[in-house]
Amino acid sequence: MDTKQAIIAALQPFAQSDEAALQDWLETPKDANMGDLCLPCFRLAKILRKNPNSIAQDLQAVLPTIAGVAKVEAVGGYLNFCYDKTDFAAKLLEKVLTEKERYGAADIGQGRNVCVEFSSINIAKPFHIGHLPSTAIGNSLYRIYNFLGYNAIGINHLGDWGTQFGKMIVAYKLWGDRPVTEYSVRELVALYVRYHEEAEKQPELNLDDQARAAFKQIEAGDPDAIALWKEFVAVSMNEAARVYQRLGVHFDSFAGESFYEDKMPTVIAELRGKGILKTDQGAEIVDLSDYNMPPCIILKKDGSTIYATRDLAAACYRKETYDFVRSLYVVAYQQDLHFRQFFKVLELMDKEWMKDCEHVNFGMVSMEDGTLKTRQGNVTYLDDVLDAAVAKARELMREKSPDLADVDAAAETVGVGALIWGVLYKNRIKDTSFSWAKALNFDGETGPYAQYTHARCCSVLRKAVGLDIGTPDYACLCDPHSAALLRAIAAFPAAIVAAAEKNEPYLVARAVMAVATAYNKFYYENRILGEVSCVCAARLLVTDAARITIANGLNLLGITAPERM
Repeated sequence: MDTKQAIIAALQPFAQSDEAALQDWLETPKDANMGDLCLPCFRLAKILRKNPNSIAQDLQAVLPTIAGVAKVEAVGGYLNFCYDKTDFAAKLLEKVLTEKERYGAADIGQGRNVCVEFSSINIAKPFHIGHLPSTAIGNSLYRIYNFLGYNAIGINHLGDWGTQFGKMIVAYKLWGDRPVTEYSVRELVALYVRYHEEAEKQPELNLDDQARAAFKQIEAGDPDAIALWKEFVAVSMNEAARVYQRLGVHFDSFAGESFYEDKMPTVIAELRGKGILKTDQGAEIVDLSDYNMPPCIILKKDGSTIYATRDLAAACYRKETYDFVRSLYVVAYQQDLHFRQFFKVLELMDKEWMKDCEHVNFGMVSMEDGTLKTRQGNVTYLDDVLDAAVAKARELMREKSPDLADVDAAAETVGVGALIWGVLYKNRIKDTSFSWAKALNFDGETGPYAQYTHARCCSVLRKAVGLDIGTPDYACLCDPHSAALLRAIAAFPAAIVAAAEKNEPYLVARAVMAVATAYNKFYYENRILGEVSCVCAARLLVTDAARITIANGLNLLGITAPERM
């Protein structure tokens, strides 16, 4: 039993609260001088029918001696617990060094399924910087849920269906000059851009009518149209695979919109059977005016479906196939209305599992110099941004570490990691504008700083190989800098749980930064290798624990933890 569990066990008989409640109520004080753990007694005021000050004082008076706790103190409406620092250090380090790459993991999920839909790129369109937040946030949540014992299912809901493919067919037939398989995605985008330019300049060509007709051919299974569509998909997926590999992203399913084409009739029939569908100006809709929302279109005038129809079919398919306990949609906040409509329609269909679906929205991302508009061709490709980040990281590392053996590999790790960190270090709903100077800074709250701290830990441990080190003296870890580092390491598992509960990876990033910052202060204030063997042994164990914690946290963010920088 660790110290926190011992505190909970001691409180239960007197606080008249169960273990789960006390586990949730106990907090880490912001001021380390107030103790290592505290119970806000305001939570107990209604239960015990006393004011919080009296509750704190009464509990202090009756609590027995608690293993691992040096002092219990009532301060205002709080009951503060100060750990026996030597005992705390010994237990924590044993835990971290035993669990290693599993430190912070848990079996909260017990193998239950969580669907995480993220990235969801569009076929024959660029994989641009705007896709980075969904890809980074979704990948991190996928890793976090797996780490907590869930069976996460990563889904790339490809935009591989719709009228835009009719436009692509028209553009290719008019201006294409070689087989589709010889085109790059950028060249396909150029055709798409030209289509819109010509449609605007020459309305008499009726290109949009031609595009609708071409997509109808795809829906009808016309062999030539289907063959072209499949080639567009293949070119796009080959290029996307290279970007996903650089980002360390894995998917379990690439079931795009086309996959649900034969599953939509069942959903539409159910909507009709339940009297939910209404005809409005030739289209079939679900009227949501009673819920202060515009109608949700299910079938357009010409009988074709839209993405809402496909999302409904996808949700039903995922519930039937995976029986998820949570189904997450990592999509930008511009789609808030769509998801409100979509979830409301599921509710009207009596899908009680709708409550387990969640739109994990996020703000927009941009570079310092532009916007993202595919039709006008003004777009920042993600692989260009990755290349630029790596190039800039390479320049910096040649200055800082001229003797580094494989600077190219290190630059890839640092450049890519800096971009991912830039997305994940803040609350996901905030818009992000990337600054190279900030993202690639080796100081401050950045990805390179966290990675460099991991490399520093590895360097210290390498230098200790072969030294005659004795039994660790945990009493030497009671100084303020050692204590702060141990507190940061101990807080890491709770940050992972909170990140899953709130679908906020930034909580893991902040926990990693807390350990990195505390370790560097510890490193500068305490000699490690030059001390007597028992002190050296204890400080090396702390260094290894910091290394493990930072590496585990970076991995959960989808960032590589380098051993040398």
